[in-house]
Amino acid sequence: MSQTPTVDASLYTYRVTWSVEDHEFVASCAEFPSLSWLADSQLAALQGLVDLVAETVSDLAAEGEVIPEPLAKRNYSGKFNLRVGEGLHRRLAIQAAEEHLSLNQYLVRRLSEAS
Repeated sequence: MSQTPTVDASLYTYRVTWSVEDHEFVASCAEFPSLSWLADSQLAALQGLVDLVAETVSDLAAEGEVIPEPLAKRNYSGKFNLRVGEGLHRRLAIQAAEEHLSLNQYLVRRLSEAS
């Protein structure tokens, strides 16, 4: 999180999907999960939400509140810790060994295939 009052709203992480329930496109923002915007077109949904996020960032800055840092601007080390149960750990280690891979190599491949 950042205290920087001048964050470009276009740098945040947006997604636009079709809402079967609303019969409209809905835009969402990963850094502001409580915000969304509905519109008849993908472009209108995205632009509506970008404008709303810009307004929200401006309001947060004016109130001296913490402004979320865009995911795109964050640094990623390529490492993260993951806790799993003993049974899952054992199964994954066996699967990795069966494929003649280290557990790390096996998990990287599985995660890459899933994303």
